[in-house]
Amino acid sequence: MTTPEARWERRLESLWASLDDHGPDDFLRRIEALAAELPPGDAVALYELASAHDALDREEEAAALYRRALAAGLPGGRRRRAVIQLASTLRNLGRAEESITLLTAERDMCSDELDGAVAAFLSLALADAGREREAAALALTALVPHLPEYRRSLTHYARALTADRHV
Repeated sequence: MTTPEARWERRLESLWASLDDHGPDDFLRRIEALAAELPPGDAVALYELASAHDALDREEEAAALYRRALAAGLPGGRRRRAVIQLASTLRNLGRAEESITLLTAERDMCSDELDGAVAAFLSLALADAGREREAAALALTALVPHLPEYRRSLTHYARALTADRHV
């Protein structure tokens, strides 16, 4: 038997899969309708609203909603995704240092399948903050485990980028 929560998640997933089939206002209205099925102030509802605003390039609204979702105790993988998405949104708003702070803390907090995403968005924020060598080193370090060859040399080169040595 399928739970109401599972049915709601399936409807949400279906709506996100059809994002490009809707105009921005229609998509947002549909997300708002789904979110309204959850209790007022629900962390998941706030997160989904934030994500919708973010997808529609409404960064200021998205940032505020991500913060509310996190403050409301967003659970599990959505919590980490909200941090990543908030940090990306802040970077897009010209607040790279705040993005770096969030993602550095997130990187140190836990490890899971989103580690690469944390590193990628942190690399972008570092580059925006004028810390390009650190950004490149972080991106290379995140890439190394996925390479069939050259792991040792690329690890060395990544370290050298931040050690102020020429590679």
